[in-house]
Amino acid sequence: MSPASASRGPVSRRARVLRVLGVTPQVRRAAAALQASDNVAEPSVVSPVPAASCVVLLPGGCGARELDLLGRALATYGPELARAGRIPVKDGRPATPVPPVRAYLVFGQAQAHALGRELPAAVMNQAQIVLADEPGEVLASGSGKRRLWTALRQLRRALAESA
Repeated sequence: MSPASASRGPVSRRARVLRVLGVTPQVRRAAAALQASDNVAEPSVVSPVPAASCVVLLPGGCGARELDLLGRALATYGPELARAGRIPVKDGRPATPVPPVRAYLVFGQAQAHALGRELPAAVMNQAQIVLADEPGEVLASGSGKRRLWTALRQLRRALAESA
């Protein structure tokens, strides 16, 4: 069996198994673009990435367990929230500039204050800002998890209305 045909068999089986398990495999955009250009003889036009509609502000120094919980919760509410940009906040300042988007999911009061200092008033009036408990508090209690799910539902409704 040639290496090409040997690689096709396990990949398709792997894809079937992942589909049955409900897992969506992720591929890096750069790698996908390279594979697409390798398969096509003519150069392809790369379409620009659509602007994000949501940004998540997190406290700096979140643990892996907290980030895993948040990643899974965001992925549950669809690709728009799963792909939302995540910006850590340290010492009251976002690590990167906060872009103007339709909705913000903010974890904790300190991050909400940092967002208020960073964004102009006109942008804040146009955007939907949803406040959730800090990730540590979400992990600590069932009521924190319920408040997170409520915040995510509210955010999803806001994104659906403005679309």
